[in-house]
Amino acid sequence: MAEDVENTEVEEVDERESLQRERDELVDTLQRVQAEFENYRKRAARDQESLVARAHERLVKELLPVLDDLERALEAAEAHEEAKLEEGVALVARSLAAVLRKEGLQEVPSEGKFDPHVHEALLSQPSEAEAGSVIEVLQKGYRLGDRVLRPARVVVAAPKAPSQDA
Repeated sequence: MAEDVENTEVEEVDERESLQRERDELVDTLQRVQAEFENYRKRAARDQESLVARAHERLVKELLPVLDDLERALEAAEAHEEAKLEEGVALVARSLAAVLRKEGLQEVPSEGKFDPHVHEALLSQPSEAEAGSVIEVLQKGYRLGDRVLRPARVVVAAPKAPSQDA
């Protein structure tokens, strides 16, 4: 009988040691996975920062010729060469518009019905046009991809005022 009790105690000790070894292995594995995840997180953050820096660099590099054109236009203005100044400013506007279009910038269409998602109504005026339609654009709106960067500021046609001919 004493031998059975002793065997049971030995088995319990062996089982406890086995469980402790298994626990230690699992804790070690968990610590390794945690360290690997932390390294991954840091590497992903560095990659993201690098990507953003390269995107900024590319955009600025494309805007440098626009800056050069603007400086040439200012030099022409100093020499009072109005024709060259107008030509230079037009060149800068075209260059800048081309760079921004290349980056995905699109003008918000402003013809037709007022759309509160892309238009901002600043005024409402009685008009011959259909009520609720855009009759004048005060400031162009732009979107980048599917996001509106700036809504178009517009004047909207109000219903015609009732005539008082009676």
